[in-house]
Amino acid sequence: MDKKLERRSFLGRLSLGLGAMLALPFATASGRTKNSEIEKEEENMNPIITVKALGFQWETADPFLFCVHHEDEFPKGNEQMGPETDFLKGRHLGDDFIIKNGFRMYHGKVVPGFPGHPHRGFETITVVRKGLVDHADSMGAAGRYGDGDVQWMTAGRGVQHSEMFPLIKKEEDNPMELFQIWLNLPKKNKMAAPHFTMLWREDIPLHNYSDASGKKTLVEVIAGAISDKKPLAPPPNSWASDTNNAVAVWNIKMEAGASWTLPKTLPGINRIIYFYQGNVLNVAGKDIQHYHLIQLKSDVDVVLQNGDKECGILMLQGRPINEQVMQYGPFVMNTKEEIKQAFDDYHATQFGGWPWPRYDQVHARDKGRFARHADGKEENKV
Repeated sequence: MDKKLERRSFLGRLSLGLGAMLALPFATASGRTKNSEIEKEEENMNPIITVKALGFQWETADPFLFCVHHEDEFPKGNEQMGPETDFLKGRHLGDDFIIKNGFRMYHGKVVPGFPGHPHRGFETITVVRKGLVDHADSMGAAGRYGDGDVQWMTAGRGVQHSEMFPLIKKEEDNPMELFQIWLNLPKKNKMAAPHFTMLWREDIPLHNYSDASGKKTLVEVIAGAISDKKPLAPPPNSWASDTNNAVAVWNIKMEAGASWTLPKTLPGINRIIYFYQGNVLNVAGKDIQHYHLIQLKSDVDVVLQNGDKECGILMLQGRPINEQVMQYGPFVMNTKEEIKQAFDDYHATQFGGWPWPRYDQVHARDKGRFARHADGKEENKV
């Protein structure tokens, strides 16, 4: 299959695969009438709006569009930095989202991951907890990041990029864990120039807290300040670039038995915490089981009391953009006409084409963590 047909075939599969992934807004808390003033007061004091079990795709609220938790126990890598052929038997290669032998291949056929595909109208925030991601895009930019790094990419008017998960290690397994978060862009910035920013793990601010018993809580401040810790700057056209929008992305780690108060922020902000690791978490006096989300009122301090295992919590919050969202596969715009235009533009220009020899582009095995931007600037990490 030539590159043009392959690209169109892949776009069709991607559109079908992602078309249902746009999370719906949360319903507001019940408005049923309370006869008792005491009940009304208790309801007003309760910071929990809703609690829901988590699936593969996590529900989000405006300004966030989508969040998914990728967790794969990839095996040792072969010469092509993929799993051995025996691991690929019986898989639907090119569309493999079912865990088998502890991992998924996603859209990869040799190396796991997501070969070249387009986006327009929003941003991706990729938070890599374990493992590595190889980036390549239609602007000629590239990178390898992971093990605590974050890539924040503004798709804007349109970009193709690939996100592959190279299995670097030959002699031991290659576990992978990451969050991919989609943050919407307001109408005024949907056609901004594509751009990506690297938030290297060495530079991400950390907020440390010890409770009265000496139990520790650690907050990785990816976006949104906490106490005296200010985050690294997001891309310039991001909804997060205006602090009045109160966008925050925090990854919170709590020791077993630790207690910590999630500080309040401005009213009218959508705030959700995702309890993705641990046993039980007490939120404002209510026990929440592992792998649940909790939507919270934003202008109330909330006491978190961890159970008997270390826990991990991802928090997403932000002021809603409050614009119509029209999404089809990898494009998020405001109207159907703009979605049609996105497809027309992509088919006409491929958003700059694909300057790489492979759509599942991976970098040399011995290449370290790096980022090469479209303007030629290069960052290298040990």
